[in-house]
Amino acid sequence: MFIVSITKRLARIGAIAAMAAATMLIAAGCGSSSSNSSSTSDKLPKVSYKVSKNTPAWKADKSKNNTLTWYVNADWWNKSFGKDMITKQIKKDLNVNIKFVTGDDTKLNTYFASGKLPDVVTILDPNSKVARTASQWAYPLQDLATKYDPYFFKVARQDTLNWYKMKDGKTYGYPDYSNTEADYKSGKVPPRDAFIVRKDVLAAIGKQDFTTPEGFVKAMAAIKAKFPNLTPFGFNDFSGANSSLDNVVQDMLGVPIVTKDNKYYARNMDPDYLKWLNAFREVHAAGNISDDSFTDDSNAFNEKVNVGKYATIMMGSDVNHGINLQTFASKHPDDQYVAVDGIQSTEGRKPTLSQAGISGWMINYISNKTKNPAKAIQVFEYLLSDRGQMLVNYGIKGKTYEDAGNGMVKWTPSAAKVQQDDPDKWQNQYRMGEFILFGHDRYKALNKDSYVKAIWQMQKWGQKYLTPQFKTENIAPDPGTQEARAYSAIQTNWSTTLVSLIRAKSKAEFDANVKKYKDFEKSNSIDQINQTRDKNIKANMKKLNMK
Repeated sequence: MFIVSITKRLARIGAIAAMAAATMLIAAGCGSSSSNSSSTSDKLPKVSYKVSKNTPAWKADKSKNNTLTWYVNADWWNKSFGKDMITKQIKKDLNVNIKFVTGDDTKLNTYFASGKLPDVVTILDPNSKVARTASQWAYPLQDLATKYDPYFFKVARQDTLNWYKMKDGKTYGYPDYSNTEADYKSGKVPPRDAFIVRKDVLAAIGKQDFTTPEGFVKAMAAIKAKFPNLTPFGFNDFSGANSSLDNVVQDMLGVPIVTKDNKYYARNMDPDYLKWLNAFREVHAAGNISDDSFTDDSNAFNEKVNVGKYATIMMGSDVNHGINLQTFASKHPDDQYVAVDGIQSTEGRKPTLSQAGISGWMINYISNKTKNPAKAIQVFEYLLSDRGQMLVNYGIKGKTYEDAGNGMVKWTPSAAKVQQDDPDKWQNQYRMGEFILFGHDRYKALNKDSYVKAIWQMQKWGQKYLTPQFKTENIAPDPGTQEARAYSAIQTNWSTTLVSLIRAKSKAEFDANVKKYKDFEKSNSIDQINQTRDKNIKANMKKLNMK
C-alpha cells in the first residue's frame, strides 16, 4: 500500500451516530433521487462533445473554465490543486480547476442539511449510512459513464463496481486501493504484516523456535538474557483499535474467516488463537512484554521502532511504519529488522495474510447536485486510467521516471536526488504518490523504490501467504440499529478483554476472562448479530460470484 505519511489510513473516519444523523439530513436536505437510467438521463445536461467508448472523453471535451468542488471528509487531506507537478498536469489535461474542501462528520452533515452538496464527495467509511443511502444523493456511475465517458468502463474494475452496486443495480461510489482477486493473484500486491526480529538479536540467541507457543516463550526469555535493555516482544499500539494482536495474529495463524458452510466464524474464540494468547500471557508474566505497550500511543510506538527498542515485533502494516523501520536500518544496517517464520498455527494451517480488501479505503461519489457531471466522470476515468495512475505515482515520463525493463519503472537520476536530498520539494513541488483518491497498489508495485528498502524483505517473505478476505468485508449490522449498538459494545469489551487476557496472572484467570467475554457476547445479542453477518457474507459472495 501507499506509504501514508498520515497514519490515519489505519482508522475509518466517521462515528456511527454521526453517520446516522447524516442519513436523516440526506432525506431532509437532498430529497430522493430516482435511480433508474431513464430518470437519471432526463436530469443530466446534454453532451457537448463526441463520445467514444475507445477514447477518453477528456480528449474530446474542449470546454473551458470548468470548476469542481470536491469535499474530502478528512481534515488532513492536502487541499492544494494546480501548484505542484502532478495536479498542474491534471488541470492541464482535463481543463479543470478543483477546489478541495475538507472537514469532519459535522461538516458533512451540514452539507446534507443545506441541500447544497459539492460536486464530488469522498468519505472513508463504506459501512456508514451516508454510503448506504448514496442512491438518494449521488449519480449512478454507470449512467454518467454511458452518457459522457464510456471509456470509464475500460479502466474501472468490474469486481469493484459489482462490490459497490446497490439494490437498484447501480454503483454510486468508487474507492481507492480496491484490490480484486486478480490483484491478489498477480503477485504485484504486497502483504503488509509480518513477525519481525532484529538481525543482531537473531545472531546472538542461537537457534530458537518462534513458531510454537512453547518455543516462543523460551525465545523471549533467551532474548531478555542477552539483551536486558530491549523489550523482547512488541506489537502495534492499541490506539488504533486492537493493536496487531487480534486480526494480524489471527491471519498469521491462518484462522478461518468463515465456517465450511460459509457462516461467520468467531475468530476471537478460535482454540489455536487462544492458545497463542495464553503464550503471550506467559511472556508478559515473565516480564518480557512491557506494560507500556498497552498504553503507548502511535507516537510512542513509532519512536520505539525508530530506535529499535523492540527485539521482536508482531508488525501490522509494515508499509505505514516503513519510515521508522528505515530510520533504524539506516543507522544500524547490521541490526535491521527482518521477517522470520514465527507465531504459526499449532494445527498446521498456513498464514492467510491480508491487504486492503475490495472495499478499498476512500470512496468517491459524484453528487446529483453537480452542474457538471460530464467533467466529474472524466476526472474519475482519468485518475483510474494508466495515464492518471502513472502521473500521480511517478510524475512525468522522462522527467521524473523512465522505463526499467520488464514492465517496471525507475526514478530518473534527477528525481531520485530530489527524493533523497530534498523531501520538502518532493512533497510540495512534486507531490509524488500523495494524490491517492483513486490510488492502487498494483501501480505502486511498478517501482520497487515506491517502498523503503527496510520492508522489501518483509514483503517478499509474506507474498506467498496473501489471501483475500472479501467474504467478511462490511458484514457488521447497519449503523443506527440496535444490533449495531450491541456490536459496538462487544467490540469495546473485546478490546479490554484482550489486554486482560495477556495480563492475567494465571491460566485460571485467563480462562475466567474468556468465559466472561463469551457471557458478555450472549447478553448482547451475539446470535442475532451473527445472523446478520451470515446474511451479509452470503450477499458478498453473490456480488463476486463466489461459491
